[in-house]
Amino acid sequence: MTKFRFLVISAALGASVLTGFAQDDKRTQIDVESYVIEAQVNPDTQTLAARATIRFIPLDDQSTSATFELNNNLNISKIVDGAGQTISGARNQQDNSVRLTFPQGLPKGQPTTVTFTYDGRLTGKEESPIYGVKFASIENDHAFLLYPSRWFPVSGYTADRFTSKMKITVPAGFQVIGSGSGSVSGQAFTFEFNKPSFPGDIAVVKGQPVKNNTDGITTTLWFRGPEAAFANAYGAMTSQILTHFTSVFGLAPYANLTLVETADGAPNGYCAPGILFLAPHAINKDVNSNVLVNQIARQWWQVDVSPVNRNHMWLENGMALYSEALWLEKEKGTAALEQRMKDAAVTALTVDNVPLIQTARLEDYSPEYWALSASKGAVVMQMLRSTMGDEKFFKALKLFLEQKAWQSATTEDFRKACETVMGEEMRYFFIQWVESNGAPEFKLEYTIFRTQKGFRVQGKIAQDLDTFRMPVDLHIETEGNPEDKKIEVMGTSSEFSVDTFGKPKKITIDPGNKVLRMNPQVRVEVAIRRGEQFAQVSEFAEALKEYQKALDTQRNSSMAHYRVAEIFFLQHNYQSAANEFREVLNGDLLPKWTEVWTHIYLGKIFDISGQRERAVNEYTQAQRTRDNTQGAQDEVSRFLRTPYKEASKEAV
Repeated sequence: MTKFRFLVISAALGASVLTGFAQDDKRTQIDVESYVIEAQVNPDTQTLAARATIRFIPLDDQSTSATFELNNNLNISKIVDGAGQTISGARNQQDNSVRLTFPQGLPKGQPTTVTFTYDGRLTGKEESPIYGVKFASIENDHAFLLYPSRWFPVSGYTADRFTSKMKITVPAGFQVIGSGSGSVSGQAFTFEFNKPSFPGDIAVVKGQPVKNNTDGITTTLWFRGPEAAFANAYGAMTSQILTHFTSVFGLAPYANLTLVETADGAPNGYCAPGILFLAPHAINKDVNSNVLVNQIARQWWQVDVSPVNRNHMWLENGMALYSEALWLEKEKGTAALEQRMKDAAVTALTVDNVPLIQTARLEDYSPEYWALSASKGAVVMQMLRSTMGDEKFFKALKLFLEQKAWQSATTEDFRKACETVMGEEMRYFFIQWVESNGAPEFKLEYTIFRTQKGFRVQGKIAQDLDTFRMPVDLHIETEGNPEDKKIEVMGTSSEFSVDTFGKPKKITIDPGNKVLRMNPQVRVEVAIRRGEQFAQVSEFAEALKEYQKALDTQRNSSMAHYRVAEIFFLQHNYQSAANEFREVLNGDLLPKWTEVWTHIYLGKIFDISGQRERAVNEYTQAQRTRDNTQGAQDEVSRFLRTPYKEASKEAV
């Protein structure tokens, strides 16, 4: 299978279904203050036995119920209140929830405690609360229990911040990693976290870690097997990234981080206070800086400040993804940042019917969830930076983090921080990009006049969003020096007038792609990206429909033909696949890697059909491209030596 099979938009393989606001709302009836958890983790039996005492504040007067989420694979043996009286709990397997019913109404604002006693096996093979993503696994030589797995009773998932005290007991030879100040007594490891955040993640490890000290920052790395060889490289890169973003965001909640390897099936990266969890495939000889940057940024944009509810997740996920772009800008320059934002914009536009402020409607870890909260969130941050200017934008980020440290925050909180720095009202920006959906498609009309001093361009920029207001760059190429002007586009039609010395030859709107917008080429790319999202969850019929939309707009799109051919290949429809791969070679060959991988695929098809000479010819043509994108030349060398063999149909 080619490494280009799907564009990975999220670590999840989950279904992309819409859920109503009711689910998010029903979990906000209480405010959890703290957890006291005592647990025994047994790697030999792959079991967890725990007792969790939860202190919470009822937010409704005389409420007789409270709902928590607990992993379906954990069996509850007892639930009691602070007086030791049994509390009844009804489980709902569909959403991993446990609804507690109290005999008397709980006074609003008065602290209440309940204690769950529970146990069960978490081997990592069970169905996860987030479909298709492994967030908990107890193996014979290691274990990790992450907050999204609901290994302890959770309320207000990703929104309700809490303090914690955890005492985790493990067999001899094992150690426990957790957030906060720690102590050890025999094989019992205790962690206390006294600031409200999300300290709900632990790892059980063996052996000794690698400690890397770079630029005065010590990173502790628990990598296993072949990944252990890359520990020092990841430690050094972690220090560099922390140092850079300290200058961007201010002091980090943790200067010295711990990195823990998880397992196959876990997300590429996951952030806890002071800890980063990395999947084995995210740990390579060439350090995966994108994953590192994204998770390190979350020490500020999750651990330190988090969204008040899931509708504001763009502040967290968008800023984490935008931090990847900021790192690229530092390492490779403005062009790399712009390319990353262009790619993010295409992904963002795949969700055109849900405003950013309604992210709670999308299922956690679904492709749509990441497209909206992360990709569009990052693009909105870039547009905000363009609108405010670099100095004020980065000053606003620091101000927001200072104002809301160790708290939950809303989009309005962020807007007010921007307005404080900007010195003017900015609601128009947030109405357009956060509270509304859709993107403009600019149309330019203009006339050129000769003047006494040169030339004048008079025209108007039209688009179809009535509430739109945004400064837009206009680039005018002339027979002399080019002219750049910023036009305030407001409403469906905005007029402009620009004087130039040389005769204008070409006028371009938004040459730097700073505005999230549609145009014919973007429509093609968006259709292809939507198809990739459907293919990611094996909805091939829907994927083919999206690819056809792209081809209806741009018949010679090599990328669209490539994706169609790829699906036919996966379905063992080799003749149709070969036909589409030929269309790839007759197309625009964009991106360039489609050429080398098309020849590789055609070689595979000929090998499967017993035409070795033709297969070798295709592999040789692939070799001649000298394109080694995603190890293409390694694949070529392998199949020149040994014919490709068809994958079993059961595996598809």
